[in-house]
Amino acid sequence: MKRETQNILLILLGGALVKIAVNGDYLRYVKPAQQPWIVAGGAVMVLLGAVAIVRDLVASRRVVPAEHAEHDGHAHSARPAWLLLVPVLAVFLVAPPALGADSVIRTEARVPASAAVADAAAFPPLPAGNAVALTVNEFVSRAGWDSAGTLNGRTVSLTGFVVHTDGSTLLARLVISCCAADAFPVTVRLRGGAADHLPSDAWIQVTGEVVPGTATKDNSYTPDFTPTSLTPVPTPKDPYEY
Repeated sequence: MKRETQNILLILLGGALVKIAVNGDYLRYVKPAQQPWIVAGGAVMVLLGAVAIVRDLVASRRVVPAEHAEHDGHAHSARPAWLLLVPVLAVFLVAPPALGADSVIRTEARVPASAAVADAAAFPPLPAGNAVALTVNEFVSRAGWDSAGTLNGRTVSLTGFVVHTDGSTLLARLVISCCAADAFPVTVRLRGGAADHLPSDAWIQVTGEVVPGTATKDNSYTPDFTPTSLTPVPTPKDPYEY
């Protein structure tokens, strides 16, 4: 690969990193705390590429005419290197979507390891209120491991996306520790058919109650949930839980 192509790739890739960090698309890949590092890394790449281009332009003024013929002779062989710009431009112009229903179907649902060693003291009573908003991660953890039954008889509100699999309709979220590469799903089985008509990956907010004792190791800690209301919602800017 010629130096010119390397430098342009460096600038475009750095620019793509800065772009997704500024417009929020980076949340499809990593946790919010990583934003400053993405901005800094992208800015450094753009700076290095720009400095290299300026340096090469200055150096090219000293090239004797005879050397130009040699460069022209290699121009055709260098052309395939420019094809490497295509995926970089794709990232720069169109950011891939966040992980969704396909990832849930391919990966076994589970609860965080921290929940598996928790005792009842780790799950304090839920706050007072008609409908307590919980993350799907916390809801599944309580349903699977809370021996005190703090969810039983309580109305809770959950937000996630729809997944259709094995004849069931699930409400799901993906939990990440660092980035999308380590994502794992947490899922809730929706009873009553209220979401059966919705497409996979549709985001909804459901209010209802857990069916006690339904989150077990045999079903990958997927509790049953009886909705009393369901509302479609826009896809959140940050689609993951932590």
